Amino acid sequence: QVELVETGGGVVQTGGSLRLSCAASRRAFSIFLMGWFRQAPGKEREFVAAKTWRGTTQYTASVEGRFTISRDNANNTLYLQMDSLKPEDTAVYYCAARQYSVESITFSVSDAYESWGQGTQVTVSS
Repeated sequence: QVELVETGGGVVQTGGSLRLSCAASRRAFSIFLMGWFRQAPGKEREFVAAKTWRGTTQYTASVEGRFTISRDNANNTLYLQMDSLKPEDTAVYYCAARQYSVESITFSVSDAYESWGQGTQVTVSS
């Protein structure tokens, strides 16, 4: 499994920006799929964004146009640039990874991922 460590969370006002980072213990170019999920208090964990090693990208509708996922394979790091933040974006954000590809996979489900980080808190104040 891949070890993942998230950083970059914090408190920001509505409309502000944050960039989350996820450092991977293995070379990022060798990891098939990396993604971000989030969990708000009292709610289930939900998919935010994902990116494959070939660049295929997927976002959940609520963050499309505001968040950008990127991978720096040379530095084994996944990023999530979050702009135009809203109070409803408040959650613990988790980085996730799946090392090897499979024939059929749905990026937006938790079961697609094998490794998870510990999470980083993002709070957007109104």
